[in-house]
Amino acid sequence: MLDIAQISALLRAEHSDPYAVLGMHQEEDGLWVRSLQPGARSVAVIEAKTGRQLVELTPREVFGVEGFFEGIVPRRRNYFPYRLRITWENGVQETDDPYRFWTVLGEMDVWLLAEGSHLRPFERLGAHLCEIDGVAGTAFAVWAPDADRVSVVGDFNTWDGRRHPMRLRRECGVWEIFLPGVGAGACYKYEIRARGGHVLPLKADPYGFRAEMRPSTASVVCPLPPPVDTNSVPAGDKLDAPMSIYEVHLGSWRRADDSGFPNWQRLAETLIPYVVELGFTHLELLPISEHPFDGSWGYQPLGLYAPTARFGDPQGFRDFVRACHAAGLRVIIDWVPAHFPTDEHGLARFDGQALYEHADPREGMHQDWGTLIYNFGRREVSNYLIGNALFWIERYGIDGLRVDAVASMLYRDYSRSEGQWVPNAFGGRENLEAVAFMRRMNEVLGQEAPGAATYAEESTAWPMVSRPPSMGGLGFHYKWNMGWMHDVLDYMQRDPVHRKFHHNQLSFGMMYAFTENFVLPLSHDEVVHGKGSLINKMAGDYWQKFANLRALYGYMWAHPGKKLLFMGGEFAQWSEWDDEHSLDWALLDYPLHAGVKRLIGDLNHFYRANPALHEVDFEPAGFEWIAADDSDCSVVAFVRWSRDRSRAILYVGNFTPVVRYSYRIGVPMPGNYQERLNTDSDAYGGSNVGNGAQCLLAEQVSAHGREWSLNLVLPPLAALYFEWQA
Repeated sequence: MLDIAQISALLRAEHSDPYAVLGMHQEEDGLWVRSLQPGARSVAVIEAKTGRQLVELTPREVFGVEGFFEGIVPRRRNYFPYRLRITWENGVQETDDPYRFWTVLGEMDVWLLAEGSHLRPFERLGAHLCEIDGVAGTAFAVWAPDADRVSVVGDFNTWDGRRHPMRLRRECGVWEIFLPGVGAGACYKYEIRARGGHVLPLKADPYGFRAEMRPSTASVVCPLPPPVDTNSVPAGDKLDAPMSIYEVHLGSWRRADDSGFPNWQRLAETLIPYVVELGFTHLELLPISEHPFDGSWGYQPLGLYAPTARFGDPQGFRDFVRACHAAGLRVIIDWVPAHFPTDEHGLARFDGQALYEHADPREGMHQDWGTLIYNFGRREVSNYLIGNALFWIERYGIDGLRVDAVASMLYRDYSRSEGQWVPNAFGGRENLEAVAFMRRMNEVLGQEAPGAATYAEESTAWPMVSRPPSMGGLGFHYKWNMGWMHDVLDYMQRDPVHRKFHHNQLSFGMMYAFTENFVLPLSHDEVVHGKGSLINKMAGDYWQKFANLRALYGYMWAHPGKKLLFMGGEFAQWSEWDDEHSLDWALLDYPLHAGVKRLIGDLNHFYRANPALHEVDFEPAGFEWIAADDSDCSVVAFVRWSRDRSRAILYVGNFTPVVRYSYRIGVPMPGNYQERLNTDSDAYGGSNVGNGAQCLLAEQVSAHGREWSLNLVLPPLAALYFEWQA
């Protein structure tokens, strides 16, 4: 019989090795079965093969506490499959005993997890539906190396931490258990007793594949999505391909009303055709990982492996991505490895110690956001994040990850005063562990998912963000061009009378345009927190605001770099973005707003159809200045070339509200130039000033240092695109 001390430890949920005593054990005096079933009236052992009852276990009460049962199976010496027949106050339950099953993790898994090199830890950690010895159930495994005891609790065991304590695999610090009969849809958490004996608040599963709808916080047993069929995915991103990204916050794009979220099916039926009609090539979603607070827009995630329940179940999201691919759209998700919130059900001090984060708040706490910083130098933590990046690509078919707040990871003194940060091993401010993590992440994705792309939101002058680690770079495919965005928006807010004094804000971006593979972003960050909408940033009266916005878009789509526009910008939404309400769709009933939307569609389709506008985005050979210094007239002009130089697009922009007649523009070669797009067209709400549909023949008159030139009419506050024909 088991000694009282061990029984007492089990009943108090303090036993650190339940598998050593629970279940079936061969001992000198016979084959013992022991079971912990608090609240049960009786427990009997049933032979699994025949269903025959072999023995009713004896209850053992310790210090007035009941729930422990044990007994010897008569005439048996060797292990055999068995079940438990448990009599409760309200009925009888027959179930397989979790403690008769052997380990969940294989030796190779344990070894890889121990050294933090398992490429796909999500295949072993978390909750996995499976069969063991022909018995269906769920295998649970969670990393908590500093815990004294971990139990799975859920709606299948009345959330009682005594019922299913787990086995510790000491080699890797992972606790495991197989629970027969627990199926998809079961809600669960982990009850963890930390060193020192105190029980922590219940923790959601760091690897949970599904979560409850907030404000509930449990993880939900869910099948691991099967790998995607890569043959169904559109062609991979290439640096010479057109890329026009529509950035969306799903919760506020178009709600049925202002109280609820659309589901994945409704989004597939409405959002996808809308984005395709406008000619965008990519759809970028603000973070879709589970997060506790709506107002964080997903940028404070806690369930990195679970699509948020706000829009439906994980299969719904998979179907949505598949529908995007079927429509020719590629899908980017915002991904947040920079920080996580301190909610007690999350990763913070997960096993009672600083596990995922740094213990020292000078390294582990974001000053600006009140969130925690991952300990990138801990292999298990970086592996958790890298595995998550691979998870979204391999299991949901995501085509790219836009990595949020890269600058905050790169610098140890990010947003910190003197004395509030810890230098690196060499005394510097660079976060060497975060740099190594990002390089490793991009290397792994490059090897395992070469069709996917990564995008860095990085706002400093850190060199070679979009260059391979082999060259000393961070390994991202693209970097957001925050400098271009700030300069151009600042310029467009100025009264045109003063723009000649700030002309360099339009042209300066070309000084560094080819140092990185840039995306030009007009993102959500520019239309929130009191910054106003894009249309409201524009200078001038009512008509001029629209003209300025159209001119900005004309400049952006001609400029080297891929394009990104946040929702609402495509039809000049007046109000600042509010995540609690839908976009102002009624504005499309007004001609000027409908005209901006029409312009975005035409820009996208023209951009995609003309290799000169996208083939050579990241090399000087694709760009040629014509007029960079006409500050008095606030005019800029340049040529975009295709790689073989057989195609060329001449862009001319006039950023004053003055029509400029007989404005002579130098051109690099003779031939015909046809006006293909004019943002001042009456189709877009403009004044319809321009050069007409007929081709203009270049004249042998020198201008802007060229032998040949065109005599043009420049509309007010407008952009013109001319296609060269030899």
